[in-house]
Amino acid sequence: MNAGSRKPEKRPGTPGAGTPGSRTPAAAKDRKVPSHEVTYARLRDMILYGHLAPGQPVTIQGLIQDLGAGMTPVREAIRRLTAEGALLPQGNRRVAVPQMTPAMLEQVAFARLTIEPKLAELAAAHLSPRLIGRLELADGQVNAAIGAGNIPEYLAANHAFHFALYEASEAPVLVDIARSLWLRAGPSLRAVIGRYGRAALPDCHSEALGAMRAGDAAGIAAAVGKDIQQGVDQVRQALAEGTL
Repeated sequence: MNAGSRKPEKRPGTPGAGTPGSRTPAAAKDRKVPSHEVTYARLRDMILYGHLAPGQPVTIQGLIQDLGAGMTPVREAIRRLTAEGALLPQGNRRVAVPQMTPAMLEQVAFARLTIEPKLAELAAAHLSPRLIGRLELADGQVNAAIGAGNIPEYLAANHAFHFALYEASEAPVLVDIARSLWLRAGPSLRAVIGRYGRAALPDCHSEALGAMRAGDAAGIAAAVGKDIQQGVDQVRQALAEGTL
C-alpha cells in the first residue's frame, strides 16, 4: 500500500460510520469527538480491516495524508497502537503492521479461544430481542459481503457482529483484551480470506444466533469458539504454505 495516495474515508467502526456495533461515543451527539480520538479510531480500523498489509512499511507523512489529520494526532495514534502491539517502528519515520508468525498465532489463538467464548457466554444473560435483531442485521451484512467478495466489508460486519455480542457481557476488561487481540489478528485474516475465502465454511454465526434464540449460553460460546477456530486454521495453513 502506498500510504498517502488515498483521500481519507469514513471507516466502519469509527465515529460517524454507522456500522452495527461501532464504538461511537454516546456523547458524540452532544459534543465534538476530539481529533486525536478520531485519528486513532481511523488508523486502528485501517489495521483491523487489513488496509495496511503486514510487514509493509508506510511513512508517517503518508498516514497524515491518508487520515487527513495533523502530525500530532497521527503521532499519538501511532504511539498508542505501537503500545498495543498493532504497529512496529521501522526507522526513517516509517511504521509497519507486524507479520504473523507461528509462535504469535498460537498465543493469539489461545487467548482468543479462552476469552471470546467466555464473553459470549456472559452476554447470554443480557440478550434481548432488540440485540438479537442487531446481530441478525450484522450477520446479514457478513453474508452479503461474502457473496459479493467484498473482504473489507466482510471484516467490518464480522467485527460488528462479535463486538455487539461481547459488549453485552458487561465484562469491559475482557472486551478490551479481545479488541487488542483482534488488532493482532485482523491483518492476517484479510490476507487469508482473500486467498481461501469463507463461503465454503460452516456458518457459525447462524449457529450462534440459533443458540441465542434458544437461550443456550453454552451453545453460543461453542459457536463463537468454532468461528474463531476456522480463522485460526486458515492462518495456520497459510503460514505452513509460506503464503502469509
